Amino acid sequence: MSYMKLTDTVAVAGQISAEQVREIAAAGFRVLVNNRPDGEDAGQPSGAEIEAAALAAGLEYHHLPVTGMNFPGPDVERMAQLLDDSSRPVFAFCRTGTRCTNLWVVTREEDSREEAIRHARALGFDLSMAARVLV
Repeated sequence: MSYMKLTDTVAVAGQISAEQVREIAAAGFRVLVNNRPDGEDAGQPSGAEIEAAALAAGLEYHHLPVTGMNFPGPDVERMAQLLDDSSRPVFAFCRTGTRCTNLWVVTREEDSREEAIRHARALGFDLSMAARVLV
């Protein structure tokens, strides 16, 4: 399974399977955040399936779905709290990792946001969702 590290304690990835959750826990993550709405794509595992796997692996699980249409969504403050808690490493996923990364950028404090933008772009992420909010 591949993922991108945004910080020492925050990683993002595309869609995961329930079977990959143990690997996420074994890598030292403590919090699993699902930013995908259920039913976004055919064959996508449900949030309930991922949640059951997360709880079985000892992970804290949060389903905070966001779409391009409602970005950054109603749970942006909760997402910021999770991403800012370095005592509990976070693994966030969506379809490609892009929404999670855009959420990370918009939840950064103003004095560190430019550095976050540079880092996310260097990793190849499209930040057009964040750009709409930060204008």
